[in-house]
Amino acid sequence: MFSAINNGFSRMVDHPDFGKLLLRLTFGILLLFHGEAKVQHGVGWIANMLVAKGFPGFIAYGAWIGEIVAPIMVITGLLTRPAAFVIAINLLVATLLVKTGAFWSRTEVGAWALETEALYFFGGVIIMLLGAGKYTLIRNPRLQ
Repeated sequence: MFSAINNGFSRMVDHPDFGKLLLRLTFGILLLFHGEAKVQHGVGWIANMLVAKGFPGFIAYGAWIGEIVAPIMVITGLLTRPAAFVIAINLLVATLLVKTGAFWSRTEVGAWALETEALYFFGGVIIMLLGAGKYTLIRNPRLQ
């Protein structure tokens, strides 16, 4: 009985390309909010942290690439895998820059302190591994 229910349910919800689209849209749109904040408030605070760690401050503008350009590319399906890789690297750098000491920390409700960062990082890695799927605005498969 459970096997029949499972098989019927599996047939009904077996839409991997639609799942890829939902993942791309959710991930890309939520990350765009972070990019919007960088546009509104600038990246000077990021540049200051980079300079304090011995890196050139202009690298801070990479946050715009990782939080605006790459998410738009992921949403539309344009060079999805490289764009998702850029997002994952952007999140890794941001985490190392801002929350290095929080790796073993937990929040007041017991969650891992780097939970959000991990979700964005692994979301980027997963999209990179899955690709765009068939529902994209870009029809040329070489540009997906």
